[in-house]
Amino acid sequence: MKGVPFDFEPGDHYAYSNFGYAILGRIIERVTGLSYEEYARAAVLVPAGAQRTRLGRTRLADRAVGEVHYYYPGQGLNYPMVQSVFPAEGQVPYSYGGFYLEALDAHGGWLSSTIDLLRFVTSIDGRPERADILGASSIAQMVGDGAEVCAYKACWYGLGWLVRPTSGDANWWHNGSLPGTASIIVRSYHGFAWAALFNARTDNGTFGNELDGKLWEALGQVTNWPGHDLFAGFP
Repeated sequence: MKGVPFDFEPGDHYAYSNFGYAILGRIIERVTGLSYEEYARAAVLVPAGAQRTRLGRTRLADRAVGEVHYYYPGQGLNYPMVQSVFPAEGQVPYSYGGFYLEALDAHGGWLSSTIDLLRFVTSIDGRPERADILGASSIAQMVGDGAEVCAYKACWYGLGWLVRPTSGDANWWHNGSLPGTASIIVRSYHGFAWAALFNARTDNGTFGNELDGKLWEALGQVTNWPGHDLFAGFP
């Protein structure tokens, strides 16, 4: 990639870059002297209480205890079959060897749960209910103005979050997808956060927007919320 010129000056436009996050992981390793996973766990996940979150593995045989299987909707575990990225392994299910998950570490190679994702987001959201692991200036930088993304209702990409200001605050969100998985996490302008994880990925290009809309709709239908912290009841 070193010989590939920029398409534009950094900050002028938006183009999501998995490769950029992979490079960021290597910078973290060079600066800290730790592996990317060791540093992320020590500096972010453990302080946030998200201690079950870990990096995933490519092969089905190496799946973590309690980890789900990954499917294509209506096709099962062994679809589609592709040539393995590992030499001499022949045909494998795309979700288990069609790509090398370990190389995705800093840009999407994590295993997590909805509970751990909510522990994470509520520890960096700038709100008083749970102590933040970031200072106020770092949070402001994380969601500060970036290159415009949305075609309507102005929003931008900050440092890891899509951000849309509204009603004196902002919605933050990010979604993700790999063969066999899909996810979304949202921190809303009015004091809520939610996450959804799936062990299948549809080829329907509207799925993300449909899911986002349904989750907002579900939130609006709740009229009575618990008055105490529920995190302690989950491992």
